[in-house]
Amino acid sequence: MELAFSGWEGIVILLVYGFIMLGVGVVTYLRNRKIHQSLDEYYLGGRGLGVMVLFFTFFATQYSGNTVVGYPPSAYRMGYEYLVSVPFFIMIIMAYLLFAPRLYSLGKKYKLVTPAQWFEKRFKSKAVTILASLLMLYGLGNYLLEQLVAIGQGVYGLTDGTVPYHVGVVFFVIIMLIYGWLGGMRSVAYTDTMQGIALLFGVFMLLLGSIIYFGGLPTSADYMKAYSPEKLGVPDGPGVVNWFSLLVLIGIGAAVYPHAIQRIFAAKDERTLKRSFSRMAWMPFLTAGVVFVIGIIGINAFPDLSTAESEQLVGMMASTVASQNVVFYWAMILLFGGVIAAIVSTADSVLLTFSSIISNDLYGSYINPNASERKKLLVGKLVGVAAVGILILVAWFPPGTLYQIFVLKFEVLIQIAPALILGLYWNRLHTKAVFAGMLAGTIVASVMTILGWSYLGVANGLWGLLLNLAICVVGSFVMSVSVVEEEEAKQVIGM
Repeated sequence: MELAFSGWEGIVILLVYGFIMLGVGVVTYLRNRKIHQSLDEYYLGGRGLGVMVLFFTFFATQYSGNTVVGYPPSAYRMGYEYLVSVPFFIMIIMAYLLFAPRLYSLGKKYKLVTPAQWFEKRFKSKAVTILASLLMLYGLGNYLLEQLVAIGQGVYGLTDGTVPYHVGVVFFVIIMLIYGWLGGMRSVAYTDTMQGIALLFGVFMLLLGSIIYFGGLPTSADYMKAYSPEKLGVPDGPGVVNWFSLLVLIGIGAAVYPHAIQRIFAAKDERTLKRSFSRMAWMPFLTAGVVFVIGIIGINAFPDLSTAESEQLVGMMASTVASQNVVFYWAMILLFGGVIAAIVSTADSVLLTFSSIISNDLYGSYINPNASERKKLLVGKLVGVAAVGILILVAWFPPGTLYQIFVLKFEVLIQIAPALILGLYWNRLHTKAVFAGMLAGTIVASVMTILGWSYLGVANGLWGLLLNLAICVVGSFVMSVSVVEEEEAKQVIGM
């Protein structure tokens, strides 16, 4: 992510963002001292997030800074085929609507703090809860590693190399750990709001400047018609299959992100949750749609870039726009500062949920059930800090073998979906079938991905999901479900 400024402006902006984040954490702590004594307060903000804050914290969960700098290069290389990126996010909203309102009601009824608590409450099985927790921890660790790498690259690019990659990672990780430790979900949600506003402002200024100085979609269409007609076409049959499988994989996988589910529990009430989702319905067009258009405009603005060069497209376009006048100059500085803040904000959300699963679902449930909430919180925080330290080492010296393992994210995470969603509505869903399906789906998706296998262009995670779902459904019908177990399930889900 290169931006051809002197570097010092970027340093100033990053310092400002960093100290604002610290300030949010300190103020949140001073205003709510009991935040470190209650799991509800620390991990869910006291279950009192209003519409605006809840909306922006959902926004930060689904749209990180990587969306802004990573999607335009893909649109540049693929052309109009990449319009599928907009339905990706529409699918996520649709998946939320399948289960979020009902899960919120049950979360409020049973005072659930983490998604793993739902598995424990619904299936009353240590095996199911631990397996689901491990899959969620793996997905969160994977996502956090991506954000740490992106922070270093973003800081290096914004400061024109003045701040080295590793220094950028360490600086913002320290900032993140301090304000997250002090303020919990409240400080995370407030910083989400700050970075969301900055990101939206910067993206629209980049779009406006790109249209003014490079020409709009008609100009790019004329260029593609003359020099790259393949970018105006639609994908072939296998391409359509791959698109559809990715829509399902990402739509369901992103909706069951553990940190997204935790935000469902944090809503002030069900009306607030639904109003936030109604606003989120517009964001695929205002975010993914806008950055897609920026990528298409870039085809005419910077033709014939190699794959590696195209990865710097947003920085190149922003540099050109910034050079035109002082308004766009500072708008682009704010944009890239917002990108870094957005990545940090995504990372802190992931870390908070990672810590909650450790403290509440593993340590609090199985290692030390008699621990006080204060002690659970402390253990979760310390393990979270240790996990960040390990991931920094991986990001510092990333070996190829580890990268091959870490590319698994949605493929593994999506395997919790049948138990989560079916468990909300179907009281005959059998515990043993759920465990067998989740385990079998994880193994199939992992082995196929690690070995590089592919079949019919369908995402490997979906083959695992299909097997998972089949075992859950067929197994639940075949196994003899005891009357007691079925009655308990009915009581839990209220059916």
